[in-house]
Amino acid sequence: MNLSALLTSAGINTAICVVLFSLYSVLRKQPSLVNVYFGQRLAQKRVKDHDPYWLDRFVPSASWIMKAWEASEDELLEAGGLDAVVFLRAVVFSIRIFSIVAIICLFVVIPLNYYGQEMRHDSITAEPLAVFTIDNIQEGSKWLWVHCFSLYVISGCACFLLYHEYIDIMKMRLVTVTTSLSAPSYFTVLVRGIPWSLEDSYSGTVSKFFSNYYASSYLSHQMVYQSGPIKRIVTLKSDAEKLYHKFKHPIAESRCRPMFMKCGLCGGSTPSFKRLACDSEPRRNDFGGSKMRTKECAAALVFFRSRYAALVASQSIQSSHPMTWVTDPAPEPRDVYWSNLCVPYQILWIRRIFIFVASIALVIFYLAPVVLVQSLVQYDKLQALQKIFPVFKGIFQRRFMSQILTGYLPSVILMLFMYLGPPIMFFFSTLEGSISRSRRKRSACIKVLFFIIWNVFFGNYLSGSVLDRIGRASNVSQISKQLARAVPLMAKFFMTYVMTSGWASLSCELIQPFGLLYYYFYRYILRYKDDSSYGTMTFPYHTEVPRVLLFGLLGFTCSIFAPLILPLLLVYFFLAYLVYRNQILNVYETKYQSGGLYWPIVHYSTIFSLVVTQLIALGVFGIKKSKVASSFMFPLIIATLLFNEYCRQRFHPIFKDTAAQVVIEMDRQDEASMRMEEIHAKLPSSYCQFSSKCNNMREPIPVNDCEIGTGVRFEELEGLDHDSPTLVIRP
Repeated sequence: MNLSALLTSAGINTAICVVLFSLYSVLRKQPSLVNVYFGQRLAQKRVKDHDPYWLDRFVPSASWIMKAWEASEDELLEAGGLDAVVFLRAVVFSIRIFSIVAIICLFVVIPLNYYGQEMRHDSITAEPLAVFTIDNIQEGSKWLWVHCFSLYVISGCACFLLYHEYIDIMKMRLVTVTTSLSAPSYFTVLVRGIPWSLEDSYSGTVSKFFSNYYASSYLSHQMVYQSGPIKRIVTLKSDAEKLYHKFKHPIAESRCRPMFMKCGLCGGSTPSFKRLACDSEPRRNDFGGSKMRTKECAAALVFFRSRYAALVASQSIQSSHPMTWVTDPAPEPRDVYWSNLCVPYQILWIRRIFIFVASIALVIFYLAPVVLVQSLVQYDKLQALQKIFPVFKGIFQRRFMSQILTGYLPSVILMLFMYLGPPIMFFFSTLEGSISRSRRKRSACIKVLFFIIWNVFFGNYLSGSVLDRIGRASNVSQISKQLARAVPLMAKFFMTYVMTSGWASLSCELIQPFGLLYYYFYRYILRYKDDSSYGTMTFPYHTEVPRVLLFGLLGFTCSIFAPLILPLLLVYFFLAYLVYRNQILNVYETKYQSGGLYWPIVHYSTIFSLVVTQLIALGVFGIKKSKVASSFMFPLIIATLLFNEYCRQRFHPIFKDTAAQVVIEMDRQDEASMRMEEIHAKLPSSYCQFSSKCNNMREPIPVNDCEIGTGVRFEELEGLDHDSPTLVIRP
């Protein structure tokens, strides 16, 4: 592949992006698609669309770009929470560092690579891409000092920017924690591994244990129940309650329905039904008498009188048997993943081992398509595969087909295979037993990150070397040389992968093809007319964070070896900055968040990318017979690892635990202002296991707050630009 072919590929991908971006600017104006492209805003307001016919709806415009660009960080924090701001900070960090890297490498390193050997140069567009890589530098050249010094500057700038980003995000997390200390999760502890007793139910056992050992701080508790039978009982109870209100208040029924979160399981009270016991005294006459005991799980949510007491209980070993009375900080009510709370704690370690083995097996399985992709990239190695598959011999010899095989097809095949990985890893994270939705998504993010780094980077890197040894009769002494030269030689594949996977993924993110298909299936196949029941999506951190970090790894490792990839990466990061800001503001609803815990993943991944780059440089300088430049890599690697250890000691504890000083001061303030009793009264009704509304609502709305007979007031949907569909208030 030469430079003109790369520019042609970039032009084609640019045209595709322009077409899809223009299509998005038209689709977002259609009133019928407001649920797809404005789900985040519609989740907070009840509206319906109005369908006027006006010409501007079918004319592409760039107003959404200006809206996304002008949005402040406070608006993003309100719309997407701290996790969204942290993700966008990772994109901004990538823009900053790779702008510096591009300036250094495009104006200093590329000219040295281009004139690294005495040779006759043709026109730049006709030059092969290998001329612009470090592979064109002669062995023992004194210019390798420039590459070594450039890597020092790049590593120093990356660490400097990481340090300041860590400080800013740590401050934002502390502010978020301080402002959310009134949340019920800070008073709540999740208890699992409750021992079985022949004399008492699980509820009675929990009450006796915490009344005995936490007598001064224990408030009450709420049991976790098996979802199947209890959910059916609650559904019958809810239907009966609605029927009761329909007869008693037929006019008000259409305006103010009794909230499902006032069910007995939530700790609230209802006017005509008994409340299911979730306090210290077990009641065996509710919903089937003593049979309820068999529906309880060996898990409970225990409420304490102060935040500090809950913090101490969640971080302490409660019993001499570590597999019983296991305590953890409780997630937020909307963040609890109830299905996994009933999983016996004693078998979780077996699940984790099984998931670990299954994840490794999946990575090994994916080496097969990676080797296939590399066989297509390296056309001169197809001769070895033709001996295995003679039927393809005639196809490989055609020039047009060879260009397709070595150009678009490899990156497209790999991209399609990579789309299957994240859903599987997400399923694995569910089986692991995560107690919260945010922890499940964060666990899936780490698995997907390892998955794509190994298969996209190391898998292509190693499989290319294997195919190279198949195509040539190489002895063992040449293997290390071939491995060290693999990164600059693989640059052309990584360039096309950035365009086909990176640019194309952003276009698909805007268009939301799966959301469109689901909406049309929901509306026209299932024929649901009520759009308010159309579900909104949460931001897919487990796919987008690994993709951004993978491109960061490609940028660092190719920086001084194959700098032509840097402009393509900068285009991706600038587009990602605009696209993701728009999606966070308009599309994705924030139902739960982790409080910025994605930043340590970004930090460690960046340090890993820097160390891998420095190790590759160590090998390349050794192959180029520059012993001095190679020896200077050791201090850089050690300094990078020491910087990472300092950040781990300085910042990571803030992201792991809550400071006791903060919660004690908050407890004292609430006790002085007499707010503690009010908080205690709301705790039993804060967690509702069997209500989806309960998990999605930010604040409980009591039934008594609705004014019967006077109508219900709704606010208008604000903040939409003039290209957005016209919206009216639902009566």
